Amino acid sequence: MGSFKIWVQAARLRTLPLSLSGIIVGTGLAIKQGFFDVGIFVLALLTTVGFQITSNFANDYGDGVKGTDNEDRIGPARVLQSGLLSRSALKKGILISIGLTLAIAIILLYRAFGKDDFLFFTLFLVLGILSIWAAIRYTVGSNAYGYIGLGDLFVFLFFGLLGVLGSMFLYTRSMHASALLPAISIGLLCVGVLNLNNLRDVHSDKKHGKNTLVVKMGFKNGKLYHFALISLALVCFVAYTWIEKVELLNSYYLLAFFPIILHLRTVMMTDVPKALDGELKKLALSTFLLSLLYCLAVNIFL
Repeated sequence: MGSFKIWVQAARLRTLPLSLSGIIVGTGLAIKQGFFDVGIFVLALLTTVGFQITSNFANDYGDGVKGTDNEDRIGPARVLQSGLLSRSALKKGILISIGLTLAIAIILLYRAFGKDDFLFFTLFLVLGILSIWAAIRYTVGSNAYGYIGLGDLFVFLFFGLLGVLGSMFLYTRSMHASALLPAISIGLLCVGVLNLNNLRDVHSDKKHGKNTLVVKMGFKNGKLYHFALISLALVCFVAYTWIEKVELLNSYYLLAFFPIILHLRTVMMTDVPKALDGELKKLALSTFLLSLLYCLAVNIFL
């Protein structure tokens, strides 16, 4: 396999649509308030892609070093586990990804806040650095938070609240209460994707000391937790639609929850962790579809 293809495999491009969902919804919320800037939009997408790729490189490295990625693992093979990249090469890839992502983030913040709004520029730069820290520390290090059941919380905070509300603020420099509902919904759906991953890998994770919430609560309770995540995400988006008085014909973005509900039915009826591998793509793409439909609908019910 060529070097470029190896790095593409390490980047795990199939995870990118989910990471973009928060930015798209945040942009939709800004458009609804009459704000949009194509430069901010493109730079925000690129920054998020950078964060996600950095996270994917770091997860490959962290799980590979700890032995969590092994012959027991279900899903696509990781590059360190497969011997396609060495530890040193992957470390260099992580550092390069961090550098590029920070550079794009700084350009984004300058575009959004200019040179006069130093407070917001500094605040968001700190949040960006924290995002990189979170991306790396999920699996890397002796106290990696993904190994003590805190991955769900960090995904909710960074992919949901920060992704949606932070991107909205880049355009509007304001917050409003109802925006919290779609932010919570996207965050919960992103946690749902992580939970699916943990449900699928529950036996391997338990064997190698990766104490995710699913390992702690068990497979059956993990499925009930998944039901709660998806159900609350639906409730939040429906509540937002009601509060904002969106007309029925303009609320078609809620149709994205139909494949999500079908996915949930499959999860609840499945007792074999391995069978859940295909459901990750379904939930991730349905969440991405929800974000696209919402952003499209915003242009109609302005």
